[in-house]
Amino acid sequence: MRCNKSWYDYQMDTRTRILDAALGLVAEGGVQELTQPRVSRAAGVRQSHLTYYFPTIADLVQAVARHTVDALVAEVSERPRGRRAGALVEHVAAVTADKRRVRVMLALVSAADRDPALRPRLRELIRELRAGIAGALGAAGIEAGADEVAFLHTVVVGTAVLQLARDDAPARRETRRVLQRAVAGLPGKG
Repeated sequence: MRCNKSWYDYQMDTRTRILDAALGLVAEGGVQELTQPRVSRAAGVRQSHLTYYFPTIADLVQAVARHTVDALVAEVSERPRGRRAGALVEHVAAVTADKRRVRVMLALVSAADRDPALRPRLRELIRELRAGIAGALGAAGIEAGADEVAFLHTVVVGTAVLQLARDDAPARRETRRVLQRAVAGLPGKG
């Protein structure tokens, strides 16, 4: 029994190491950095190990998308109950300022544009992310329906992309102001 757990832990550690390495490559250089030799080198594993876990680059891109969205949803969902809208805005502003995360999401959208097989998976990830946004809004005392969540998600994505493109203090201040206006316009704000 103990041997199986050890084997399982090794498998999970290796898989996570590959995903973290792939995520780092995408964050720094885009999805075109996801070649088997580059990911293998960055993860410190043989290429055969990489293909054991992710037989194709499409499988790896999907797993990186899942890894990224799971982290985002967990981060948004772990917000303590009773927080006010202002704290939510600050939290979301910090997420949009994370250039690596924004680059990864843009790379995944680009990959889905080139590979239609990735689109259903990306749609599923967007649904999950929006569920996390709805939960964070609820924790901040804001009742939001699907349209309000979609609106806020769109505002967050737009401000994140513009902030990445401009990469300066005025862009970060603008992001906070835009997010404050967007949250203030939601019904039942906290």
